Amino acid sequence: MHRRLNPYLLSLLSAVCLNFCFPLGGPVPAYRILFAFVGVGPLLLALLGRPIDQPGYVKQSLLLGWCFGTVWYSINCYWIYQTMFFYGGLPAPVSAAILLLYGILMGMYYALFGLLIGLLRKHSGLAAALVAVPFLWVAIDLLGVVAFRVPWDQLGYSQVGNPALTSLAPWTGVYGITFLLLAVNTLFAAGALAAPPRRKVLLGAGLAAAVLLQAGTLWQPAAAPVTTRAVLLQENLNVKGDNSWSGSVWDPQAGRYIEEWDVNTARYVRTSAQSCTPYIAGMPETNAPVVSPECDGPAISLVIWPEAPSSFSERDARFQGLMRNLTRTTGAAAIVGNLAIDTRGTHVDLYNAASVFGADGARVGRYAKVHLVPWGEYIPFQKLFSFAHGLTRNAGRFTHGWSRPVFRLQGHRYGIFICYESIFADEIRQFAGNGAEVLVNISDDGWYGDTSAPWQHLNMARMRAIENRRWLLRDTNTGITAAIDPYGRITQSAPRHVFTSLAVQYGVRNDLTFYTRYGDIFALLCGILSLAMLARAARVAIRQTTRRRKPNEPSAI
Repeated sequence: MHRRLNPYLLSLLSAVCLNFCFPLGGPVPAYRILFAFVGVGPLLLALLGRPIDQPGYVKQSLLLGWCFGTVWYSINCYWIYQTMFFYGGLPAPVSAAILLLYGILMGMYYALFGLLIGLLRKHSGLAAALVAVPFLWVAIDLLGVVAFRVPWDQLGYSQVGNPALTSLAPWTGVYGITFLLLAVNTLFAAGALAAPPRRKVLLGAGLAAAVLLQAGTLWQPAAAPVTTRAVLLQENLNVKGDNSWSGSVWDPQAGRYIEEWDVNTARYVRTSAQSCTPYIAGMPETNAPVVSPECDGPAISLVIWPEAPSSFSERDARFQGLMRNLTRTTGAAAIVGNLAIDTRGTHVDLYNAASVFGADGARVGRYAKVHLVPWGEYIPFQKLFSFAHGLTRNAGRFTHGWSRPVFRLQGHRYGIFICYESIFADEIRQFAGNGAEVLVNISDDGWYGDTSAPWQHLNMARMRAIENRRWLLRDTNTGITAAIDPYGRITQSAPRHVFTSLAVQYGVRNDLTFYTRYGDIFALLCGILSLAMLARAARVAIRQTTRRRKPNEPSAI
């Protein structure tokens, strides 16, 4: 039947199906995770189900992979359109064109996948091509991290809520989960392509594997122990608004005007001192219960303020006084998102930073964001993308940081990363490797609005907690603000789009996982094996070409 279907339709079907196992505008229902086990199947049938002797077989394989990748990324990252249109102020056609261009460029990952699978099918046979599928996919995922630097929503993230499958992550990172999903997809594709005697066996094996692995969502590890408490402030600032607080407001009680800065920062400090708050016991916008806890347990050891479009600047005397007031009022250390500036003569470096203060109000240090957002915090090819300067107040003006320090606060060591950095597994593991017992992620997801992106971003951060087996405190401007345990489970969260604070309990760990120690070894091995399989196919192709070109020689007899 697959030979009667247009291969491009099969490619498009895969792109659509795979998007169902990721957030589309809210949390992913459990049943939709099943699409990860079968969604690649139509693409594999499109690539491997065509006669290899048809003209342009390999070229069409490339185009089929590119078609899949372009549509996949255009759907998965549809929020780019809203960011460019609503926040960037670009015309709708231009915003749509930017999204399409992004899809075309990122789709080159899968154009390469299609090309290589086509070459293997033609020169090494169907079985070799099928065996190569999970190895090649993972290898190209890793290549994409190095080449394009945007490893957004790799297939393994779809299983972040499956504790059985994510038990691979401390060993292989997200790549091992992707590999296993591709292996199941390949079983289904092999069954569809096989002759009748083997078809039932392969399809049955694929079905059994999918059911067994999906059943992993029913297993829940024991609750991770908690030993201390933090307060996460959700500022809920409008990313398009004027948050300079430079005016004044009338205070009827005092009978005079009060500086807007004083009014807002007093509210921040007052809200940050709430050591006991209601919380959602799980993911927001699901059926997770709202809990009003008994107000006992450990005192606050840490207050976190997120990355946000606030007027906080590290060198501002008012900000420094605010931090002394915050730590004195709460008796806790503080990690606060702000702008930081270094000057060397006439040269000025502006950083997206998190300043760190001890419980005594003294500044401990700063983490300056290392991995900046392209076309946001820095602008490659500035003449071509000049419009990007209008996306944010400081678009294109930031300098990246150089190190990933760990800060000792109240007897524990914390590693801090900012926003978009959470999608880079090999970078985040370095914090745990440097001694961090707890991970802290501050972020401003207000730029995404009510699209899929905040939920996708959350799931990638959850995988960082799993890979390193660390508690992760995630504090955001507009949500999703949450405490995430070492198994990626959201233990406490706050509702989105409200000004609030979330008092969370968490624990510390100092053991190092295999992934923390050695990083992307598994993905590198997949790359090496992929190269070996391609080298073998290349030798066969060269031998075949030589035979065709070799002139007929007279027999020696």
